[in-house]
Amino acid sequence: MPEKTLKSFDDILNAVKGKTPKRVAVAAAQDDAVLETVRGAREQKIAEFTLVGNIDKIKATAHRLSVNLDEVTIVHEPDNRRAAYRAAALVSSGQADVLMKGLINTADLLRAVLDKDVGLRTGRVLSHIAVYELPGFQRLLMITDGGMNITPALQQKADIIQNSVQLANVLGISPAKVAVLAAVEVVNPDMPATLDAAALTKMADRGQIKGAIVDGPLAFDNAISLEAAKHKGIISPVAGFADILVTPDIEAGNILGKSLVYAAKGKMAGLILGAAKPVVVTSRADTYEAKLMSIALGVLLS
Repeated sequence: MPEKTLKSFDDILNAVKGKTPKRVAVAAAQDDAVLETVRGAREQKIAEFTLVGNIDKIKATAHRLSVNLDEVTIVHEPDNRRAAYRAAALVSSGQADVLMKGLINTADLLRAVLDKDVGLRTGRVLSHIAVYELPGFQRLLMITDGGMNITPALQQKADIIQNSVQLANVLGISPAKVAVLAAVEVVNPDMPATLDAAALTKMADRGQIKGAIVDGPLAFDNAISLEAAKHKGIISPVAGFADILVTPDIEAGNILGKSLVYAAKGKMAGLILGAAKPVVVTSRADTYEAKLMSIALGVLLS
């Protein structure tokens, strides 16, 4: 754990700068956005890179963008699916520390991650976590899972929480305060999200989820606002102080996350967790800063 709690993206960048750079293996690296991010990460001394993909296209793209590839390792593999397996194998063998998606379908990359011969499987479910820096908010806020699991069952949600707690601890947050979200704050048998939330709370109480204080069901307002929680008479160590928000399904997580970026002007970075090493999977719609910060998160976690 870092010496202090990391509360901003600048804190994360400062935590990874000045240390021996970790190595990121990029699958199908012949992509404008990827190579521009590689340049930025190297300039800021966040990471070094092994680029796996079509060497001619990588060099042509780098030349067009004026990206210096001196001292960057390139592994020639023109087939994108094979590039994913080769990049994942570099990470599992210890030749790289973080896996990153390039110009390839996310499903093809994750297929390589889950291949038993590659060696990145852990037995836990893979899940997406997004980390947000929000204007006027005095801490980082994490949301899971708005990018991987469509309608996770109870045990999958427990794995998702455990994955997110691992990242929270690396950010200096221990124990992590986890709010399991629903539309209401009481258990309602007609609302499955509230039943799962109550079960997950009890699982954490019994030690089945470690390193976290879990409470739910909680609505979004009383999860992050102490004033809202007091107004509703909610007494909870998590209400108003949540570090991690667990959404009922991918739709809620995706909508909430994009609302924070596009309506609340938040900044976002994200990772795929649950593998033996961090996996950086960014969207083409993500900003340059989001891509750079996602690499920094992966380096920090690795």
